[in-house]
Amino acid sequence: FLPSLQVFPSQDPLDRADFNAVEYINTLFPTEQSLANIDEVVNKIRLKIRRLDDNIRTVVRGQTNVGQDGRQALEEAQKAIQQLFGKIKDIKDKAEKSEQMVKEITRDIKQLDHAKRHLTTSITTLNHLHMLAGGVDSLEAMTRRRQYGEVANLLQGVVNVLEHFNKYMGIPQIRQLSERVKAAQNELGQQILADFEEAFPSQGTKRPGGPSNVLRDACLVANVLDPRIKQEIIKKFIKQHLSEYLVLFQENQDVAWLDKIDRRYAWVKRQLVDYEEKYGRMFPQEWCMTERIAVEFCHVTRTELAKIMRTRAKEIEVKLLLFAIQRTTNFEGLLAKRFSGCTLADGTGKKPEVPPPSTNPFLEDETGTETDEIVIEKSDMDKPKKPKVPDNPFHGIVSKCFEPHLYVYIESQDKNLGELIDRFVADFKAQGPPKPNVDEGGAVLPSCADLFVYYKKCMVQCSQLSTGEPMIALTTIFQKYLREYAWKILSGNLPKTTSSSGGLTITSLLKEKEGSEVAKFTLEELCLICSILSTAEYCLATTQQLEEKLKEKVDASLVERINLTGEMDTFSIVISNSIQLLVQDLDAACDPALTAMSKMQWQNVEHVGDQSPYVTSVILHIKQNVPIIRDNLASTRKYFTQFCIKFANSFIPKFINHLFKCKPISMVGAEQLLLDTHSLKMVLLDLPSIGSQVVRKAPASYTKIVVKGMTRAEMILKVVMAPHEPPVVFVDNYIKLLADCSTDTFQKILDMKGLKRSEQSSMLDLFRQRLPAPPSGVENAGSLSLSTPTPEQESSRIRKLEKLIKKRL
Repeated sequence: FLPSLQVFPSQDPLDRADFNAVEYINTLFPTEQSLANIDEVVNKIRLKIRRLDDNIRTVVRGQTNVGQDGRQALEEAQKAIQQLFGKIKDIKDKAEKSEQMVKEITRDIKQLDHAKRHLTTSITTLNHLHMLAGGVDSLEAMTRRRQYGEVANLLQGVVNVLEHFNKYMGIPQIRQLSERVKAAQNELGQQILADFEEAFPSQGTKRPGGPSNVLRDACLVANVLDPRIKQEIIKKFIKQHLSEYLVLFQENQDVAWLDKIDRRYAWVKRQLVDYEEKYGRMFPQEWCMTERIAVEFCHVTRTELAKIMRTRAKEIEVKLLLFAIQRTTNFEGLLAKRFSGCTLADGTGKKPEVPPPSTNPFLEDETGTETDEIVIEKSDMDKPKKPKVPDNPFHGIVSKCFEPHLYVYIESQDKNLGELIDRFVADFKAQGPPKPNVDEGGAVLPSCADLFVYYKKCMVQCSQLSTGEPMIALTTIFQKYLREYAWKILSGNLPKTTSSSGGLTITSLLKEKEGSEVAKFTLEELCLICSILSTAEYCLATTQQLEEKLKEKVDASLVERINLTGEMDTFSIVISNSIQLLVQDLDAACDPALTAMSKMQWQNVEHVGDQSPYVTSVILHIKQNVPIIRDNLASTRKYFTQFCIKFANSFIPKFINHLFKCKPISMVGAEQLLLDTHSLKMVLLDLPSIGSQVVRKAPASYTKIVVKGMTRAEMILKVVMAPHEPPVVFVDNYIKLLADCSTDTFQKILDMKGLKRSEQSSMLDLFRQRLPAPPSGVENAGSLSLSTPTPEQESSRIRKLEKLIKKRL
């Protein structure tokens, strides 16, 4: 059915696959009044049926002769296929005859082609054999005469020719020639090694006065021989070249210690210059002998330094260690400028692991640190003037030996940071809190910047020394002193108030003096709290950056161990505590005014006037504190918004609780309270920009809280103002205005109206009775029943419609 709809699309509901008779009938007759047109609908349906019958009859008649025509067409097709098959068979027979004729014509030509190919191969092979035999004889003669220059060219040609005879090795003469070539190669290898041993003996430091042409040609021959010959020559030459170094810088020599590490690097620089002058042309350029000497020197130096540092570990001091690392990394940088590092992975030396790329951790204009080896990188957006550490293939080739002793550096930084925190504490006590300066806003404490500048220096230094476990140890030190800074410098200097053992949960911020209008915190204390909040916010953001940069600089396998979430949570706690102090200070300053409001005789108010004195007092405190807090939190607007939201969430419920204490209230008193409530609402809505020359629209989240809370207070007073007779109207009005199903709240409203207990009892009973089915629920249910009939109503309508149709038909 669905494919037919795709071919012949139809909008008729009767053609739909999900046709529903009930829905269709309801569409035709939506109401009982529409049943008056049933005759017209029935006539249309009968007409449609007749048309369909006529169409079906025409189609059936048209298909009567289809079967006979089909059989006739099939017979004609079969005859055509038979004729085509016969023609194809004739063509195939003729093609086979033509192929046989061509084979007979070309039989002799193929024989001639095979003979020519075999003859050409034979001539070529004989020429190669002649060349091979002559080459082997010449090779043996030149080897005995040490004519290495001619041997280098001849040997490569002989080896290439010999490759053509790999499939003829079963022939004794060919196999014999191959064995003679191998013997000549072995003899050449042993002879060249002996020549180098004679020129560069393993014992002693005797060296020729200048380069040898024979040895230079021998190196060209070694390129063609087994690679082990070349490696042996390189190994022996480098070993002999560095033999003096091992003697001069033995472990028991004074120059071997870290304080004279410069002399090691000066020695190898002289040796490399000496090599270039004397032997630079003796070895082929592709052997990279200068770089190989330098790399082997690095391996030997790393081993020797590791050995001597293990023996004299107690003598290693942090300044001495940093000096040695500085000179070593400088030397590695020079190697990177001079050499490409192509020999590090070819078996002579193992290429050290390169640390992952890193970027500038915090500062945008870093230029360097106190030590020369620390190269602080620019931002990813800037092009560095100096090569980054990961671009140096020699990074760590020597300095890796210092890593086991970096605990000395870590312990030193632990001590330095401890002293730094103690100095911050002493400076704060000596200088006192920051002076109030509303124009500049809440300033970040200078000690905060000093701490993170020192952190950056330590992190960059350590990443130059190692990107492994020492970075994890340094991170642990960072975490320790971040927490100490948060508690000793920030939380420790918040204004002290009566607090519980939990820390900064404030229980009282004002002296219990009724009518007092002076908040406990002075202007200086408010500015200090804001300054500490701004500092904590700066620390939070900078600690997150610190974590990201540490993860960039540490080895990829250790990234998961870098986690400063706990320290960021600590700064978040300081921020929350600071905001809570500000909120509770302003909130407590308004308490005497609210207490005065609840103690007024509201049943004796005779006329409605301007706003009450307690409102003026609340507004006065808000205008005194909020501008100071806003100006001091100018750099952290989001936390000022949090302060406003928390104050609204604290003040409005307290105001409503004090409203409930105002009892009994006369009609005029309720009107006065409603006026006061509206005044407070307007002040609260304007609170974020109160006293500011630049008026900004309050955040929507804050406005929503104020409107919702103060509107509830207004609704409470409107319910109190409403007459309680008749009781049903009063209860329904309460439910409509407050939408509060709590009997406690309803009880408080009755107390505010001053009703007697007997009246209250009947009111409460009526309130409980009206709760299950409020008027709004009935109306909604009624409208729902009209829009969506129930299954019983639907079935009843269908049965009625069926009866009417049967009756008409």
